[in-house]
Amino acid sequence: MGVVNTLLDLGLFLLLHGHLGIIAANFVSTSAGMTFSFVVNGLFTFRAGRLTLRHAALFLATTGAVMWLLQPAVIHLLLAAGEGAGLDPDSTLVLLGVKVVSIGVSFVANFAAYRYVVWPNATRATTARA
Repeated sequence: MGVVNTLLDLGLFLLLHGHLGIIAANFVSTSAGMTFSFVVNGLFTFRAGRLTLRHAALFLATTGAVMWLLQPAVIHLLLAAGEGAGLDPDSTLVLLGVKVVSIGVSFVANFAAYRYVVWPNATRATTARA
């Protein structure tokens, strides 16, 4: 499930960055990934049983902070570091590498937020039943 989400995010980002710029392309690609992720993580990964408005609000707040604040910051920091090292920030290969690293950082931050903020009780209930 995470692979599909990552491919959706990465594919849209690479497709759109030349037309929309890095920030807008990242916003569109992460928004599409967030929508997919909310449903899949809520129902399958954390076995919430049903998705509530509270879950949606917490998910949007935590994932939005990670995807719209943390991820662009990681992208820009890595591009600046790469440029300082002589890499071309407009290179598709450099952008691909930077985006993949930023997705990895986001994956860890999001999982922690989902586990401890968005669906903490669903996870405990699943563990208790096992």
